[in-house]
Amino acid sequence: MSEAREPFTLDGGTVRLRPWRLRDAEQLREACDDPVTAHFMAQMPAPYTAEDARWWITEGSPATWQQGEATWAVVDPVTDEVLGGAGLSHLQADRRQAEVGYWVAPWARRRGVATAVTRAITDWAFGTLGVHRMELLTVPANAASQRVALAAGFTREGVRRGTAPRRDGSPGDYVVFVRLATDPPGPVPPGLPEFPDGELSDGRVRLRRIAPADAEDYFALAELPEVARSNVGGPTTLDGVRERCATAESDWLAGTRATCVILDAESGAFAGEIGLYYHERFLQQAILGYALRPEHRGRGFATAAARLLSDWAMEQADVVRVVAGTFPYNEASRRVLERAGFELEGTLKARLPGRDGTRIDDIQYVRIAEKHR
Repeated sequence: MSEAREPFTLDGGTVRLRPWRLRDAEQLREACDDPVTAHFMAQMPAPYTAEDARWWITEGSPATWQQGEATWAVVDPVTDEVLGGAGLSHLQADRRQAEVGYWVAPWARRRGVATAVTRAITDWAFGTLGVHRMELLTVPANAASQRVALAAGFTREGVRRGTAPRRDGSPGDYVVFVRLATDPPGPVPPGLPEFPDGELSDGRVRLRRIAPADAEDYFALAELPEVARSNVGGPTTLDGVRERCATAESDWLAGTRATCVILDAESGAFAGEIGLYYHERFLQQAILGYALRPEHRGRGFATAAARLLSDWAMEQADVVRVVAGTFPYNEASRRVLERAGFELEGTLKARLPGRDGTRIDDIQYVRIAEKHR
């Protein structure tokens, strides 16, 4: 255990970090009784009561200082309104590392509070405590926190499996972000660039990042027999689809996967999904896959979506080769790819596992960035 330290105030520029005071109790209760706060802070009592707030201020927070760690109320430097809470924990002097954490009140979100707090605590730890490695942990579904980490100069390091406590008692994963004392202050760019104005469109279809609200449409699409037949990953479950939709932004920020919904540009209806999988960054090669609802087939939607997403990948994400595979029986998909500017490259014999235990050939098409042709 580290030596006890006296509570103090830390200047964060646009925010101030000071010790908690009893007069903060009502704002603390209101902020922590918020559903978003409760969802992502599973160890916090829910509902969060006035008694919980008073305990934290009089006992919980002071105890962290006695343990050599730190917790602060994050307040407006002018009005002293509570904007959130923050702390430094898991300080390991022998390894010169620690962890920064925070939460933001509902009325203070999207104002840069979390980024300012993370920078202030990290800079203090580097400069005063001699910390060399600072960690920021967040669950995969909390993309907002991952954006804060990138903005504060932290780099995604990986996934720490089974260490995040969920409210139901089951173990979840943490996404680990790290900033070293020798790293520049940031920001760190996301793994994949954002779509201009949040979407791509050619007037016929619109593509946007898949979201939790799309889960049921996505699942219904995956359940179609002809779509399920092409899913080499095994049966799809609704819970699995919900998890995929909830973590899609995290995958995007990591630079591993851009999963999008295809929308009818005229009606706004869900027409299908399309994804770009970027697991071969060193080779600058990505894989494209897509599926459409039956009522939207034969209208050029898949061709338009494939062209839009591959154009974006090559022009904005520095991808050189976009590869798409088709099953031998899927003549329609091959025509889609040819119309979208893909060329037949070859057949990978017995590459894909079939549902009945057999192996299936993968007929591969490729589209190459124009400057490399």
